[in-house]
Amino acid sequence: MTERSAGDAHASPARRRLRADRDDSVDEAPGPPAQLEAVIGWRVRSRAREMGLSSADLAKRVGLSRAMISKIENAQVSPSLATISRLAEALEVPVTSLFQGLDEERDALFTRSGGGPELGRPGTRSGHRYQLLGSMRGPAKRMEPMLVTLTSQSEVFPLYQHPGTEFLFMLEGEMDYGYAGATYQLSPGDSLQFDGEVAHGPVRLTQLPVRFLSVTAYGQPPS
Repeated sequence: MTERSAGDAHASPARRRLRADRDDSVDEAPGPPAQLEAVIGWRVRSRAREMGLSSADLAKRVGLSRAMISKIENAQVSPSLATISRLAEALEVPVTSLFQGLDEERDALFTRSGGGPELGRPGTRSGHRYQLLGSMRGPAKRMEPMLVTLTSQSEVFPLYQHPGTEFLFMLEGEMDYGYAGATYQLSPGDSLQFDGEVAHGPVRLTQLPVRFLSVTAYGQPPS
């Protein structure tokens, strides 16, 4: 009998069980944590805190050491399917919920100051500048942020109608904005939110330049 096997033979049942669980349930993840470990760790930690469980509490439920639970939560180990199943049972969630977010594409749009593309809209030639601040792709395209700058007066202001809900936030200058027969006097810090299907637009510019953020939201409201 080798020295190692002899040590195993004389180890306490609890120590042998912990060693077997460590050897069978996890594989050390070399180097930086992989995306899989990161997603599982985040899901486990998030759900445990949601249930009010500490790492020690979760360790008791799963049958692992507190140190091992901490490693899983911090993506320092790669849990086996058996361990993931026990984690899901302890956290009272389906196993698949611990993988949510894995390999899902997520876009992030960064636009530097002055770098957004300009859009041609009615009134552009009269000193109206519409600068698109970003547009997501596919199902994520639910809003359209735009920086609008009005630098000169115009005898006739165009009225707009479009799908979605629009939100305006005044940054600079002052103007009267028309919507559904009413006129709103907007100054820096003021905001206005309305249905884009109803005709709307500037009525009078009282202090130039006028600059405001326009955000149009599309799609069905959350249930």
